Amino acid sequence: MKKFKSEFMIGAATAAHQVEGNNVHSDFWTMEHIPGTMYKEPSLDAVDHYNRYKEDIQLLVDAGCNTYRFSIEWARIEPTKGEFDKHQIEHYREVLEFCHQKNVTPIVTMHHFSSPKWLISEGGWESETTIEYFGNYCKYVTEELGDLIPYICTINEANMGKQIAKIMKKMQAVQKNDSANSTEVQVGLNMDDMKAKMQTYYRALGEAFGIDPRNVHSFLSPKTQNGERIIMKCHEKAREEIKTTNPDIQVGITFSLYDHQALPGGEKFVEQEQYEDFLEYLPYLQNDDFLGVQNYSRKIHGPDGIVSNNENTRLTKMGYEYYPEALGNVLRFVSKHWNKPIIVTENGISTDQDEERVEFIDRALTGVHQCIEEGIDVIGYTHWSLLDNFEWQLGYAQTFGLIAVDRSTQTRYPKESLSFLGSIKNRGLVQIQE
Repeated sequence: MKKFKSEFMIGAATAAHQVEGNNVHSDFWTMEHIPGTMYKEPSLDAVDHYNRYKEDIQLLVDAGCNTYRFSIEWARIEPTKGEFDKHQIEHYREVLEFCHQKNVTPIVTMHHFSSPKWLISEGGWESETTIEYFGNYCKYVTEELGDLIPYICTINEANMGKQIAKIMKKMQAVQKNDSANSTEVQVGLNMDDMKAKMQTYYRALGEAFGIDPRNVHSFLSPKTQNGERIIMKCHEKAREEIKTTNPDIQVGITFSLYDHQALPGGEKFVEQEQYEDFLEYLPYLQNDDFLGVQNYSRKIHGPDGIVSNNENTRLTKMGYEYYPEALGNVLRFVSKHWNKPIIVTENGISTDQDEERVEFIDRALTGVHQCIEEGIDVIGYTHWSLLDNFEWQLGYAQTFGLIAVDRSTQTRYPKESLSFLGSIKNRGLVQIQE
């Protein structure tokens, strides 16, 4: 029987915009509602986690979990530049206090993709001014709530803009060849759709944010090298402000990391991907307390680059290869370059078959346990996601949650996978056969 130590954190994660609902001051709310929107549907009430957080956290507790990762929404805290909303701070204070009442460790993310609308109008994530703005926001939140927050992830998936740029470049190549592969399915983008809507969409973008549409830089926009630098400078500024205000808070950042595997001749591609996804960022992380690792699948590289899935590849609903062992492999790779604590801040699967999720959790956490036995300092695991939620451009069709939600009534339906995850704390792991 494989058991985690009592202090190991096991739980689930959410992101504010995806679950809270009515995040009306955010850039994503704006982009969801403009003419020609690239979003399948608007977020609207989402799953009303803003009002139902106690019910949702209680379900997590009842299952046996002891950790909840969630984000504080910048667009709620600072809906207008320089004006902080005390009512919203009190809301998140209540969320944090409820976690502590239930002996749940909160892991707070300061920025999980969505930004205030005004920030984008000011230049967004390609502007130097964002560094100061983000620092001010993090300072304010820490001054108000820092005594309730043991762990802070400054930015979620700091490398995502780079990954999106790669995906779009590949999509353009695919379009030229009039072929398709699973990568496009994964992110829910369609080049034909995009081309048809582009002119209307970009005109509406510019009008909505009051700037040239070429200067609309949301966090998920493909990044220039300067944009990459700005994100990491935002992280450094946030860490400085948080630590100055409350040095006891453990500060880190999260990265989206694939398990890159090489076939003969593919080694150079793996090295390049690992450098661009993670190693390039290491100089900015030296003063961090922990690292957030997020993994969903693997990529196999041959002598000509990424090897496409075939008809025999087991896929998730998102089009990723079903490969829970990717997580352990990524942790081993990271540990070669990082000797401080690691938290698995996201790992999961979109599927309508919950037995697949149970199997995925068991196999993924078996890999985590093996890494710990090998001496890798993994201190926690938060599954994505606590709730079926709003998956950005894909809307509500994808089902990553441990809890299903009937959005017509907002009724919660915990899945077997939730109790399975929670029981691991007491029961330990029993490897499910593939």
